[in-house]
Amino acid sequence: MALIDLTDWLVENHFSQDNIAWCVKRLSGNDTFATSSHQAGIYMPRQFMFEVFPSIDRSADVNPDVSFDLYIDSHAGYYNARAVYYNQKSRNEVRITRLGGATSPLLDSESTGALSIFSFNRTNSANIVQCNVWVCNSVLEEDVILDSVGWVEPGSFRVVGFDGLPLDSETGRECNLNHDNIPSKWFDSFPSVDEVIEKVVELCSFDTLDADERLIRRRECEYELFRKIEEILTLPIVRQGFETVEEFVSIAQATLQRRRVRSGRSLELHMRQILKEEGLQEHKEFSYNVETENGKRTDFLFPTKVCYDDTSFPSEHLRMLAVMTTCRERWRTIISVAKRISVKHLLTLQQGISVEQFSEMKNAGVQLVVPTGQIASYPPPLREELTTIESFVGDIRLLKSEHH
Repeated sequence: MALIDLTDWLVENHFSQDNIAWCVKRLSGNDTFATSSHQAGIYMPRQFMFEVFPSIDRSADVNPDVSFDLYIDSHAGYYNARAVYYNQKSRNEVRITRLGGATSPLLDSESTGALSIFSFNRTNSANIVQCNVWVCNSVLEEDVILDSVGWVEPGSFRVVGFDGLPLDSETGRECNLNHDNIPSKWFDSFPSVDEVIEKVVELCSFDTLDADERLIRRRECEYELFRKIEEILTLPIVRQGFETVEEFVSIAQATLQRRRVRSGRSLELHMRQILKEEGLQEHKEFSYNVETENGKRTDFLFPTKVCYDDTSFPSEHLRMLAVMTTCRERWRTIISVAKRISVKHLLTLQQGISVEQFSEMKNAGVQLVVPTGQIASYPPPLREELTTIESFVGDIRLLKSEHH
C-alpha cells in the first residue's frame, strides 16, 4: 500500500478515538515462524488483553479463549483469529493464534522485527471487538508510526487502553530507582542520555553479570529511569492543559523527539561503557563514533582510528562494530563503511531475523553480535553463527595480544 494509506489508517484507527485500544510492538522470532516454535502466534501483554477481552481473564479455566475478526490492513488480509490465555504448567501468557500459518504477514519469518500496530475497536453493542493491524513493510512506514508513538524497544510494548490511558507494559524490570536517588537538578531540566546512563551504572551496576546480561539489564533500567524523569517533567504540563493546539503539538513533538534521541544513542553508550569495564581503553584500544572515509562513520573502530588510517597497519587486525537497536532494513547502511575491514560486526537487540535475511547479511560481509539472552529468538540453524558480546570482546583482546 502507498504511504498515504498508512497515514489515513492511523487517523481512522487511532487510540484517541472512543472505544479503540492500541498495542504497538516489534514482531519477534518467537512470534513468527522464524524459530520454528510450537508456540507460533503473537505474544501480547496479558493485562492489556484482559481489558480487551475480559472473558479470557479466568485462571480457573484451562486456556480460555475467544474468537474475533482480525484484518491485516497493510496486506489486505482477514482472519477469524483467536486470543488464548495459556495458563497451564509454567505458562502464563496471552497469544493471538489462528492467523493462517506461515503465509500470514504476521507469521511470515520475513516479518520478524517488523513494527506492528494492533488496533482493537470495541463496538457499543455487546462489546464485540474487531482488530485492525498494520505490519510495517519499510523503514519509511516505521518512521511514520514512531513519529506518532515514540520509540518502541524490541521485546517491549506501547499499549493504550480503551480509556485512552497508557497501561503497564509488563516488562518486569527490577531496578534500584526512585525519586530519592534522582538528582534534584533533573526535576527542572531533562538530563542528557550520557548523564542518565552514568546514573544507571552507579545505581544498577550489575557488575557480577557477564557483559551480555549486564548490557541488557542496564538498558532496561535506563529506560525505566528515562520514563520516570519524563513523567516528572512532562506529566504536570499535560495535567495543566493547553491553551492552544500549537502549544500541545509543541510539547508532543518535543517529547517524541527526546525519546528518539535517547533510543538512537542509548545502546552505543551502554556498549562503550561495557568495553571500558572489560579493560579496553578508549583512544588507545578502541575509537568511538569516528569517520572512516568519505564522511562515513562507524560507532566503534578497533584498535583505533589512527591504526585504521595507517595503511601499514595490517587490515586483518582491524575490527569495526556498528550498533543498531533494530536492523531489519537498516543493516545495509554499514556495508560501505570502513572499506579496509571485510567483515562488519553489527550489534543489535532485534529479536530474531529470517534465515534468508541472515544469508543476505552474511554474503554482504555482516556478522551479527547478539546478547546471549536474545539468541533463542533466532532460528535454530543460525544460533551457532551468532557472536555474543562476550565472544566479540574476547576476539578484540586476542587481537590486542597478538599486535603487542
